[in-house]
Amino acid sequence: MTESMAQDVPHNCGLYGGESYGDGELVFAYYVTGHGFGHATRVVEVARHLCAAGHEVYIVTGAPEFVFKRDIPSSRLHIRKVLLDSGAVQSDALTVDCQASLEQYYRTAVENREVLLALEVDWLKSIRANLVVSDIVPIACRAAARAGVPSICVSNFSWDFIYSEYVTVAGKHHQSIVWQIAEDYSNALFLIRLPGYSPMPAFRDVIDVPLVVRTARRSRQQVRKDLGVDEVVKVLLLNFGGQDARWSLKNENLPPGWLCWVCGAPAEQELGNKFMRMDRDSYVPDLLAASDCMLGKIGYGTFSEALSCKKAFIFVRRDHFNEEPFLRKMLELNRGGVEMNRRDFLSGRWGPYLERALVIKPTYAGSLDGGKVAATLLKNAARGEAYTIKPDLQQSGARRLRDAIIFGFQLQAHPGRVDDIPDWYVPSRTRLDLLPEVKTNDIEVLKQQNGPLTREIQVDDFDILEGDLHGLADTALFLRTLARLDEEGDVRASDLAEKPQERERLAAGGLFRWEDDVVVARAPGRLDVMGGIADYSGSLVLQADANQGGMPCRLAEEPTWEAKVVETHYGAACSKRVSFGSDKVNRAPTFDMDISDFFDSSDEPITYEAAHKYFEHDASQKWAAYVAGTILVLMREIGVRFNDSMSILISSAVPEGKGVSSSAALEVATMSAIAAAYGLNISPRELAVLCQKVENHIVGTPCGVMDQMASACGEANKLLAMVCQQAEVQEHVNIPSHVQFWGIDSGIRHSVGGADYGSVRLGAFMGRRIIQAKASNILDRLQVSGTNGDADDADLHSLMQDAEEKYLCNIPPHRLEAHYTSSLPETMRGEEFTKVYGNHNDPFTKIIPSKSYTIQVPAAHPIYENFRVKSFAVLLTAAATDAQLEALGELMFQSHHSYSKCGLDSHGTNRLVALVRRMKQKAKPDTATLFGAKITGGGCGGTVCVIGRPGIESSSNIYEIQNSYKASTGHRPYVFEGSSMGAGKFKFLRVHRRSAST
Repeated sequence: MTESMAQDVPHNCGLYGGESYGDGELVFAYYVTGHGFGHATRVVEVARHLCAAGHEVYIVTGAPEFVFKRDIPSSRLHIRKVLLDSGAVQSDALTVDCQASLEQYYRTAVENREVLLALEVDWLKSIRANLVVSDIVPIACRAAARAGVPSICVSNFSWDFIYSEYVTVAGKHHQSIVWQIAEDYSNALFLIRLPGYSPMPAFRDVIDVPLVVRTARRSRQQVRKDLGVDEVVKVLLLNFGGQDARWSLKNENLPPGWLCWVCGAPAEQELGNKFMRMDRDSYVPDLLAASDCMLGKIGYGTFSEALSCKKAFIFVRRDHFNEEPFLRKMLELNRGGVEMNRRDFLSGRWGPYLERALVIKPTYAGSLDGGKVAATLLKNAARGEAYTIKPDLQQSGARRLRDAIIFGFQLQAHPGRVDDIPDWYVPSRTRLDLLPEVKTNDIEVLKQQNGPLTREIQVDDFDILEGDLHGLADTALFLRTLARLDEEGDVRASDLAEKPQERERLAAGGLFRWEDDVVVARAPGRLDVMGGIADYSGSLVLQADANQGGMPCRLAEEPTWEAKVVETHYGAACSKRVSFGSDKVNRAPTFDMDISDFFDSSDEPITYEAAHKYFEHDASQKWAAYVAGTILVLMREIGVRFNDSMSILISSAVPEGKGVSSSAALEVATMSAIAAAYGLNISPRELAVLCQKVENHIVGTPCGVMDQMASACGEANKLLAMVCQQAEVQEHVNIPSHVQFWGIDSGIRHSVGGADYGSVRLGAFMGRRIIQAKASNILDRLQVSGTNGDADDADLHSLMQDAEEKYLCNIPPHRLEAHYTSSLPETMRGEEFTKVYGNHNDPFTKIIPSKSYTIQVPAAHPIYENFRVKSFAVLLTAAATDAQLEALGELMFQSHHSYSKCGLDSHGTNRLVALVRRMKQKAKPDTATLFGAKITGGGCGGTVCVIGRPGIESSSNIYEIQNSYKASTGHRPYVFEGSSMGAGKFKFLRVHRRSAST
């Protein structure tokens, strides 16, 4: 999969104490990625210092020549037009197509890799290059090593890290690209790292430099004079690469007294007379210095120039631009950013953001001479000045990348050791970034202060008018959070706050009118004990509602009667939607939505498809579909009309992407609160089914109903046993006192919306259709041959059932093996399947004709899994013996193996399961405390469920597993344990805030 790092590194170069090139002219080969102009403009800053010092610089790029020649009028600069990587393929100016990006990189740099390497090696030798510099082209480092030339990278991000997130979206079959890029980078001697950097684990050593940035050359007055703009006019610089010619820039976008200078506008784009089209070769730093603020998308070029000019940067988030959160965090640290949501940008509602931009005062005071510093480092390296590589960092680039992926791009879960993450990006130790960290004894302290937590207790100035706290300290602490909100806070004030958590608190402070009652609902995450992905095939599943570590999602809701606006935030859906913890992920902290957006021109609720498109257009606000989507489902399914607005504040400690149903908890908590506030009588089962519609139709995730049912219908200290055929809750199975379940987080982000989960589901439904066709063929053959009478009546009845079977799990394993396994192909192309079998009859997935699908394994998995789950449920009622625990553990190991055969495993979860197995094997006879483990939920990362015997020994073994996992990956896994009641058992609280005089 990877090439050896050691075989290509030029150990005889000057950096390792070999010959020195002296102080004469040097030759630099400078490779520039094809990802946007930002890379080209910063390369200019470094290259001009090299040329000015008398050195030859060959720039290898796909960017237009004028970008370099305009700013470096030197005969020592040479441009070679070659594209050796492809960056990110955009489906529009704000969205990356992950699949297309990986495929384009494959065609550009992988398909003809050896030919490209040979050409680059010959060219580097022909120019007698002393040093290869890469920003941040992977193959350049490998070519340099083969040519015997040292290489150094200069960047704030690397493509292995960026593409690793794309792989989670586009499927594991592209993983080899990521590992190969990491190995390419590992040939570089070191990295010159720019501010606003993201994790770059493939590099052996790092030198940090100041901003490499172009600075203004002319004064504000001179630029405005040349453009004929008076000093009193407010000027917005629209610097938006890749603008869509269909975007209409109208005068009404701008408040009175404003003018907009537009960079990069297509010639055919219509501009109002308040918009001035700038020349293609305009020097942007001069324009920025002469303007009052800038509007655009965050990239290194716009980010660095906004900081250097101390101008407010109004930005619109982009989908899957994974370096953006790191740049944004530094921008916010220096109080230079104002976020505009995508809908307001496209609809021309710019005024409020421009007003805010005039208020904030950017504070960046760092050095701006990074170009000079970087050039000096490159010259010294090319001359062979000694540089010591740290021995402990000399390891496989792919291995270090794997560690970084385990840490997770989102960084929102737990504060493990994260190498190379800026100090200002390390996650806060406080879960909500609002309250002090809750320690174990906080619950006891709360009970000592208040006595038993019952409905009569006054918690943080609230009277509990209806409902019961049920002794749940997390809910009591949430009420305390409500009491601490600043009633004078608002969104505008939040722009002026120093820290993200202060901004969130201020923005949330004005949500509720405290003279009215507030409804509080609560829904837990779930631990998938057995069943998992077999839910969509009608399996029996066993689910536990989790509680330990603040797992529940708590929600406060208040209907209001002032404005017809519904706004959502994760943290919150509210009249001003704000998001606690949004700084930890690339998610917008606010979301505004008019309730009328949910009605069509006939004043009827819009279709689910229209709602999906509504939320899909902006990934940073896509989370709002989980919350606001509940409103549309209630309107469409049970005929509720919401003519008023509502304010909803959500505090969710259910970690995202861990396979513990954070989305289901959010949906169930939201709908529970709305139902209670509006007096809707919805049973827990019905509520779960409605919430599944939110996820399937509005969010667009092809999940079964298992997660929502567990969150809504679960009970403490019991497993919810449910047959996923119209969501039939069979019973609640008591967890025996000698049995305990743990959830261990692998640190690898999981998503049931990912490509692998969808492909496995498709394979199962395609297999079901093939089985139906095979059963029909057998029946037809029997009828034609006249041998019906020779067939067993039971067998005939079974075949007739199979021919019409809706759920694979109703087919027992022996019948699968007797009649159908041989007819199920291992793989089949989509176009071949539809030609032979027609529709696969799954409304939530779509067959791609050109794609090949695995069928035999995904179709068999739910059939065998259903049998394992039934056996597991029966075994739980057996006598308490080691043999019982051994059998339960073996069923979990079998389930994990079956997930792995489907391709739904991951490196981290496999490691955790192996650690549990090793712990069991090394135990002395009759002393084992851990007996089995399996991946949970939709797989591909997330959480592992472990079964064992409760007690100190088992806790010690779990602790040992945590330490072993951290030693091998750098991530200390979080452990979930304990149990909680579902939303149906909790019901709701209706509370009223006491006045200060009470």
